[in-house]
Amino acid sequence: MEVDPGSWDDRLEALGITDLYYSRGFVAASALLVDAAPVLLHLPAPGGDVVFPCLLRSDPCDVVTPYGYGGPLGAGPSPPLDAFAAAYEAWCAHRGVITSFFVYHPLFANQPRVAPPGFHTVALAGTVAWPLPQPDLMASMHAHHRRMVRRAQARGLVTRVATPATDLRAFIGLYESTMRRAGASPFYLFPQAYWDALLRDVPLVLVEVVDPDGKVVAAVLGAGRPPWLHYHLGGAGEAGRGAGASHLALYALACSGRERGFETLHLGGGVGGRSDSLLQFKQRFAPGELRPSVTARALHDPATYARLTGSDRTDFDGFFPAYRAAY
Repeated sequence: MEVDPGSWDDRLEALGITDLYYSRGFVAASALLVDAAPVLLHLPAPGGDVVFPCLLRSDPCDVVTPYGYGGPLGAGPSPPLDAFAAAYEAWCAHRGVITSFFVYHPLFANQPRVAPPGFHTVALAGTVAWPLPQPDLMASMHAHHRRMVRRAQARGLVTRVATPATDLRAFIGLYESTMRRAGASPFYLFPQAYWDALLRDVPLVLVEVVDPDGKVVAAVLGAGRPPWLHYHLGGAGEAGRGAGASHLALYALACSGRERGFETLHLGGGVGGRSDSLLQFKQRFAPGELRPSVTARALHDPATYARLTGSDRTDFDGFFPAYRAAY
């Protein structure tokens, strides 16, 4: 069921799956953030296939999807999703997996209509998918965002696009200062190894917004292969925050994606999947284009879970898995 790392992307390519969040490069980069091993599970069948890229963490042993989105994905006319659920449970028992946490992919909409036995699904606030094949991307935006882009342009801010990106040093500085200003969890201050892995193994596009003095005041990082371009991370300095620099950066990312044949710019959702100001900001780029977002949780080894948590409770309320809450 586990695919050899050397044939990971070839296996997906043969099934017509090119999305960023399923690629070996991105999953391996995400593994660096949670001290995990990247794994691709594949269940073939006469009517189709099911693949599932995941991160296998140890001490305690559990499974999570990569940073972003994923979940089991069927390919072909009749993918064996029910059989995959049973095979996955057997694989978890073999590997000693205690819990699983999936974040399904909003563009694939691969969340099950009926969750497999033992899985508990939770609907999030949704994510924003901006359709790119339209004659006027500016006109498709909310009036407020159009004004902010024009404000940035009137102040002499210009964009420069690097695809593929080759130097993230200025971007990392802006991103980290933005995270610190927002009081983000230390998790979001990524190690240099993560950035190096992105540059080496992931198709990146970097948009920088530059002021008349040549200073980078905002930047966004996108990634992906057609048809879907994903907004990954962004940052803005104090000088760019009120000048519409972030609005201009994302507008330029959308324009660049359209020029290179992408059909959708997936902007993602709010912090932790919530309905918040970040989600509202993203929705104004593509009003009416909210996609459902769903997570799933599963408990495979209740006895070990109870021992690790010091409780007999095996429900899915609160932070899951509870034994990771202090990490």
